[in-house]
Amino acid sequence: MKILETERLYLRQLSLDDIQELSKVLSDPESMQYYTGPFHLEKVESWIQWNMDNYRKYKHGLWAVILKDGERFLGDCGITMQIIDRETVPEIGFHIIKKYWNQGYATEAAVACMEYAFKVLKYPKVFSYTTVKNLPSQRVAEKIGMKKYKDFEKNEEKQIAQVAFNPYI
Repeated sequence: MKILETERLYLRQLSLDDIQELSKVLSDPESMQYYTGPFHLEKVESWIQWNMDNYRKYKHGLWAVILKDGERFLGDCGITMQIIDRETVPEIGFHIIKKYWNQGYATEAAVACMEYAFKVLKYPKVFSYTTVKNLPSQRVAEKIGMKKYKDFEKNEEKQIAQVAFNPYI
Protein backbone atom coordinates (compact mmCIF):
# COMPACT_ATOMS: atom_id res chain seq x y z
CA MET A 1 0.00 0.00 0.00
CA LYS A 2 1.42 3.38 -1.03
CA ILE A 3 1.66 5.89 1.80
CA LEU A 4 3.17 8.76 -0.20
CA GLU A 5 3.95 9.45 -3.82
CA THR A 6 6.27 11.94 -5.49
CA GLU A 7 7.20 12.53 -9.11
CA ARG A 8 9.76 9.70 -9.19
CA LEU A 9 9.10 7.72 -6.01
CA TYR A 10 6.54 6.14 -3.80
CA LEU A 11 6.84 5.17 -0.16
CA ARG A 12 5.15 2.12 1.32
CA GLN A 13 5.32 0.24 4.60
CA LEU A 14 8.34 -1.96 5.10
CA SER A 15 7.75 -5.70 5.49
CA LEU A 16 9.96 -8.60 6.46
CA ASP A 17 10.18 -9.39 2.73
CA ASP A 18 12.41 -6.28 2.44
CA ILE A 19 15.26 -7.65 4.59
CA GLN A 20 17.62 -8.43 1.68
CA GLU A 21 17.01 -5.14 -0.13
CA LEU A 22 17.21 -2.99 3.02
CA SER A 23 20.40 -4.78 4.06
CA LYS A 24 22.06 -3.30 0.93
CA VAL A 25 22.12 0.02 2.78
CA LEU A 26 21.97 -0.90 6.47
CA SER A 27 24.77 -3.52 6.14
CA ASP A 28 27.05 -1.29 4.06
CA PRO A 29 29.99 0.08 6.11
CA GLU A 30 30.19 3.35 4.14
CA SER A 31 26.44 3.99 4.33
CA MET A 32 26.48 3.27 8.08
CA GLN A 33 29.68 5.16 8.93
CA TYR A 34 27.78 7.59 11.19
CA TYR A 35 26.16 4.74 13.15
CA THR A 36 27.91 2.44 15.60
CA GLY A 37 28.48 0.13 12.65
CA PRO A 38 26.79 -1.76 9.82
CA PHE A 39 23.84 -4.02 10.65
CA HIS A 40 23.88 -7.81 10.35
CA LEU A 41 20.75 -9.45 8.87
CA GLU A 42 19.16 -10.06 12.28
CA LYS A 43 19.51 -6.37 13.11
CA VAL A 44 17.99 -5.40 9.74
CA GLU A 45 15.07 -7.68 10.60
CA SER A 46 14.64 -6.06 14.03
CA TRP A 47 14.86 -2.61 12.33
CA ILE A 48 11.94 -3.56 10.07
CA GLN A 49 10.03 -5.00 13.04
CA TRP A 50 10.61 -1.76 15.00
CA ASN A 51 9.13 0.19 12.10
CA MET A 52 6.15 -2.17 11.85
CA ASP A 53 5.57 -1.55 15.57
CA ASN A 54 5.82 2.22 14.91
CA TYR A 55 3.15 1.97 12.19
CA ARG A 56 0.76 0.49 14.75
CA LYS A 57 1.72 2.83 17.60
CA TYR A 58 2.17 6.18 15.79
CA LYS A 59 0.66 5.64 12.32
CA HIS A 60 4.12 6.33 10.85
CA GLY A 61 7.68 5.06 10.76
CA LEU A 62 10.39 4.61 8.17
CA TRP A 63 8.87 3.47 4.88
CA ALA A 64 10.39 1.67 1.89
CA VAL A 65 11.47 4.12 -0.84
CA ILE A 66 10.64 2.70 -4.26
CA LEU A 67 11.71 4.19 -7.59
CA LYS A 68 8.63 4.09 -9.83
CA ASP A 69 10.79 3.48 -12.90
CA GLY A 70 11.48 -0.24 -12.63
CA GLU A 71 10.03 -0.65 -9.11
CA ARG A 72 13.55 -0.45 -7.65
CA PHE A 73 14.03 -0.49 -3.86
CA LEU A 74 16.20 2.53 -2.92
CA GLY A 75 16.18 2.43 0.89
CA ASP A 76 13.99 3.85 3.62
CA CYS A 77 12.70 7.26 4.64
CA GLY A 78 10.04 8.39 7.05
CA ILE A 79 9.11 9.77 10.43
CA THR A 80 10.09 8.15 13.73
CA MET A 81 9.80 9.35 17.29
CA GLN A 82 13.28 10.13 18.61
CA ILE A 83 14.72 11.60 21.78
CA ILE A 84 16.57 14.85 21.21
CA ASP A 85 18.03 16.21 24.42
CA ARG A 86 15.42 14.50 26.68
CA GLU A 87 12.45 15.50 24.45
CA THR A 88 10.59 12.94 22.30
CA VAL A 89 9.95 14.47 18.88
CA PRO A 90 9.05 13.41 15.31
CA GLU A 91 12.22 13.03 13.27
CA ILE A 92 12.65 12.59 9.53
CA GLY A 93 15.31 10.04 8.70
CA PHE A 94 16.47 8.17 5.62
CA HIS A 95 18.93 5.59 4.37
CA ILE A 96 19.50 5.33 0.61
CA ILE A 97 21.50 2.55 -1.08
CA LYS A 98 24.90 3.94 -2.10
CA LYS A 99 24.51 3.45 -5.85
CA TYR A 100 21.50 5.84 -5.71
CA TRP A 101 23.28 8.61 -3.77
CA ASN A 102 23.50 12.16 -5.19
CA GLN A 103 20.42 11.81 -7.41
CA GLY A 104 18.04 13.76 -5.17
CA TYR A 105 16.09 10.74 -3.93
CA ALA A 106 16.70 11.37 -0.20
CA THR A 107 15.64 15.01 -0.58
CA GLU A 108 12.56 14.12 -2.64
CA ALA A 109 11.44 11.47 -0.14
CA ALA A 110 12.21 13.70 2.87
CA VAL A 111 10.16 16.60 1.41
CA ALA A 112 7.20 14.24 0.99
CA CYS A 113 7.61 12.98 4.57
CA MET A 114 7.75 16.52 5.94
CA GLU A 115 4.56 17.45 4.06
CA TYR A 116 2.91 14.31 5.45
CA ALA A 117 4.06 15.16 8.99
CA PHE A 118 2.58 18.65 8.70
CA LYS A 119 -0.56 18.14 6.61
CA VAL A 120 -1.70 14.65 7.67
CA LEU A 121 -0.19 14.11 11.11
CA LYS A 122 -0.48 17.82 12.04
CA TYR A 123 2.84 17.94 13.89
CA PRO A 124 3.72 21.55 14.77
CA LYS A 125 7.41 20.89 14.02
CA VAL A 126 9.64 18.10 12.77
CA PHE A 127 13.29 17.46 13.37
CA SER A 128 16.31 15.80 11.88
CA TYR A 129 19.47 14.92 13.74
CA THR A 130 22.84 13.45 12.89
CA THR A 131 26.34 13.27 14.23
CA VAL A 132 28.12 16.54 13.58
CA LYS A 133 30.33 14.72 11.05
CA ASN A 134 27.38 13.65 8.87
CA LEU A 135 27.36 16.66 6.56
CA PRO A 136 25.46 14.97 3.68
CA SER A 137 22.42 14.32 5.89
CA GLN A 138 22.62 17.84 7.32
CA ARG A 139 22.57 19.21 3.77
CA VAL A 140 19.43 17.21 2.96
CA ALA A 141 17.76 18.67 6.06
CA GLU A 142 18.76 22.18 4.92
CA LYS A 143 17.43 21.52 1.40
CA ILE A 144 14.01 20.64 2.81
CA GLY A 145 13.93 23.86 4.83
CA MET A 146 15.27 22.85 8.23
CA LYS A 147 17.36 25.20 10.33
CA LYS A 148 19.82 24.43 13.11
CA TYR A 149 18.04 23.80 16.40
CA LYS A 150 20.71 22.71 18.87
CA ASP A 151 23.77 20.60 19.55
CA PHE A 152 23.40 17.75 22.02
CA GLU A 153 25.04 14.50 23.14
CA LYS A 154 23.68 11.07 22.24
CA ASN A 155 25.51 7.74 22.34
CA GLU A 156 28.53 9.60 23.71
CA GLU A 157 28.81 11.57 20.49
CA LYS A 158 28.06 15.19 19.62
CA GLN A 159 24.90 15.51 17.49
CA ILE A 160 23.30 18.39 15.62
CA ALA A 161 19.53 18.73 15.52
CA GLN A 162 17.70 20.68 12.84
CA VAL A 163 14.03 21.73 12.85
CA ALA A 164 11.24 22.91 10.55
CA PHE A 165 7.96 24.41 11.72
CA ASN A 166 4.55 23.59 10.30
CA PRO A 167 3.54 26.48 7.98
CA TYR A 168 -0.06 25.21 7.79
CA ILE A 169 -1.00 25.91 11.43
